Amino acid sequence: MDNVINVGYSKFWIDNDILHCQLSNNNTQDKFEVSVIKLYISAIDKLCNNEPKPFLIDLRDANGYLTRDSANLMASSPVLTSLRVSEAYILNNIGVRLVINSYKRIYETVTPFGLFDNLDAAMKYCVESKNNFYGSN
Repeated sequence: MDNVINVGYSKFWIDNDILHCQLSNNNTQDKFEVSVIKLYISAIDKLCNNEPKPFLIDLRDANGYLTRDSANLMASSPVLTSLRVSEAYILNNIGVRLVINSYKRIYETVTPFGLFDNLDAAMKYCVESKNNFYGSN
């Protein structure tokens, strides 16, 4: 795994041409403020190097919530819009599943996404998305 970028409790890296985002946070009262989202966007931009990729987003250890401004920024960021091929979310709790479904319905309706309870299924989705985007090899 080359080029791992840590932002607070979160980690970002590229593996198999897939952007991996692992968000970890124990505090359910923490807010993902705009300033944190800007750091995430900067890390993603640096790692992707102008190449669109599927995003594999591991939220199994994530707590906290997005502010409205943070959700808007994630959804409308020109950087993220140009880099997202698809999003595969790995979840292990119904509350996070509801939050992601709401976010995708209200804020970011364009990018294809899937919700998964295991890494293998999420990886398969990312590989299929990448192959569809770039063409199968």
